[in-house]
Amino acid sequence: MDSHFETLIVERSEGVVTVTMNRPARKNAANGLMWRELLAVLEDVATDRNDRVMVLTGAGDAFCSGADLGDAADVAGRPGDPYLVQMRALADVALRLHRLPKPTIAKVGGVAAGAGMSMALGCDLVVASDTARFSQIFSKRGLSVDFGASWLLPRFIGMHRAKELAFFADIISAQEAADFGLVNRVVPANELDAFVDGWAARLAAGPTLALSMTKTMLNNSFSLSMDQALEEESRSQAVNFGTADTMEALRAFVEKRDPRFEGR
Repeated sequence: MDSHFETLIVERSEGVVTVTMNRPARKNAANGLMWRELLAVLEDVATDRNDRVMVLTGAGDAFCSGADLGDAADVAGRPGDPYLVQMRALADVALRLHRLPKPTIAKVGGVAAGAGMSMALGCDLVVASDTARFSQIFSKRGLSVDFGASWLLPRFIGMHRAKELAFFADIISAQEAADFGLVNRVVPANELDAFVDGWAARLAAGPTLALSMTKTMLNNSFSLSMDQALEEESRSQAVNFGTADTMEALRAFVEKRDPRFEGR
């Protein structure tokens, strides 16, 4: 466990790094320090070969209630920075999460609101307890959407539903979020940890480089033509055939056993 963070708990086990936002008294609302620490963790996970999948979650009974607006001088960047500079610092975290070259799972128990909801959607997979709640709360605070929500929501659920969530800032249940297409799975609260542990273990045991390239291609797919997408697939497969993991998978296929991927 990494203990040098004030607002996060970082735990590593068998290729899975679990990052827990740890301000339960504030429903894990993110202040400037938390954003800075999240950026540091994401940069570390991106380059650590032993980290093969990341789980993002919150302590106590919440995922993240959004940015902590209690200290207006320390919203995201360094205390006292102009707001545009601070919001660009928050955007750096969103982009680092989006570009992380490893699979990410948001484990959502309780509320995920504002930037907290956007953060969950910024992960590759979202698993929510049946008691979770989601809201693009921004308009009720006199704010517009952030942390990538303007890009994420229309791609996930279409423009009209995206505008409905953003304009009205209603609180929706986990099941409603799943029906909208925002959540992969809704599970009973007492099964959330076990379910996410299972998915994380499967991803950690997978072909790291191949999954990384698949993630990048899917993330970029909306901006590419079919011709461009096929060319990216060809390049990725050419890389894969030069990796130890693909060679191991081919041997395992011939030997009729499960492959043992090492992430190289």
